[in-house]
Amino acid sequence: MKLTASLTSPYARKIRILLAEKQIPCELVVDSPWETATSVPALNPLGKVPVLETDDGEAFFDSPVIAGFLEALDIPPHFIPQAGMPAVRVRQTEALADGILDAAVLAYLETLRPAEARLQSSIDRQHDKINRALARLESQLTGEFFHDDRISLADVAVGCALEYLDLRAPGLDWRAHYPRLKAFLAQIGERDSFVSTRPPA
Repeated sequence: MKLTASLTSPYARKIRILLAEKQIPCELVVDSPWETATSVPALNPLGKVPVLETDDGEAFFDSPVIAGFLEALDIPPHFIPQAGMPAVRVRQTEALADGILDAAVLAYLETLRPAEARLQSSIDRQHDKINRALARLESQLTGEFFHDDRISLADVAVGCALEYLDLRAPGLDWRAHYPRLKAFLAQIGERDSFVSTRPPA
């Protein structure tokens, strides 16, 4: 298999962590859709990473879809409950974490605009979304992990979202306001899969 991803993409990192945790051999092709010579649009018409190509040549894109594909391979450990409400709840937490990423990306892109064209109101709006989502996650985290007593896709997604905030929105200083999430990341961030996929500074 082959994974096309940029090293700073938190969506791609989520998949890289799952591959590492499941010990699935996969070639990493570093490619950014922002580069002029990118091959990403040829793989994903939406021009986004990650994209996972199977040995049969089939391409899957969008990180929740790829995560579902990896689970369908039935290679332990499993990160999504097989069915029912437990699976829905894990997926909902993943969606909340991905929503944090969506807002963080939009806010970061706004900061790259020239100062005279930058809309601070747009940045503030995205930061409000992030803080509301963080507050919800803080209230939901009552144990070591978000669901049951073992790591799931929800935990991977939240961990990636929190570290992306460190990378792209350090001014939010989320650790000062969300102590449970701070402790959560301190623990999960020590896993080999997180350490080995951490984006370059």
